[in-house]
Amino acid sequence: MSSILIAGASRGIGREFVRQLLEKGWRVLATARDQAGCAALAELGAEPFILDITDDRSIAALAAKLGSTPLDAVLANAGISGDQSMPMEAVTWAEMVRVMDTNTLGAVLLVAALKPNLLAGERRLALGMSSLMSSISSNNWGTQYCYRASKTALNAMWRSLADEWRVDAITCALLRPGFVKTDMTDHNDRGLDVDVSVAGMVRVIEQLALADTGRCIGFDGKDVPW
Repeated sequence: MSSILIAGASRGIGREFVRQLLEKGWRVLATARDQAGCAALAELGAEPFILDITDDRSIAALAAKLGSTPLDAVLANAGISGDQSMPMEAVTWAEMVRVMDTNTLGAVLLVAALKPNLLAGERRLALGMSSLMSSISSNNWGTQYCYRASKTALNAMWRSLADEWRVDAITCALLRPGFVKTDMTDHNDRGLDVDVSVAGMVRVIEQLALADTGRCIGFDGKDVPW
């Protein structure tokens, strides 16, 4: 049985990952920020843990609770959009730090803390959640400065992890869910249904190998241009 820890799993894409992977027979460990979220995850059949991905002590506490538990995959799914309507002249240091702390630094520090668990697993997948917004070459409409920066920085850091951890046979890959109908997008009618997006990403995960390390792959199996 493959095992995965999914961070940020109490709603939206994370929750759907929990549901679909449980259906496929995975052992799913999942995190939420509070007890209510953990209770909902337990009802689905996941093993719940409290985690605030922006808190170093919370990450360390999770690692301590897991101990030597082997993990085939860690998915750093927790993320925020920030104020996407904010024009550049209104962007504050506090807003940039808030978004980067969750979407970039927290994700990297989580997989770093759980590296021993990945080394004890068989598949050794360190997975981050990227976005088309991370792409510099595809940015032809501007806006959403903090969110874009956080995902571009995530790509850069994940690529560095891919090169550094290749010797440990850890595959560091990024996933692009597409524009999905979730709370983050106000369930915009133009978006993909969450089950469709996650089903595509699950297919990607199931096929990942060390040769894929450093890639950013969409729910449709296509590489995302950087």
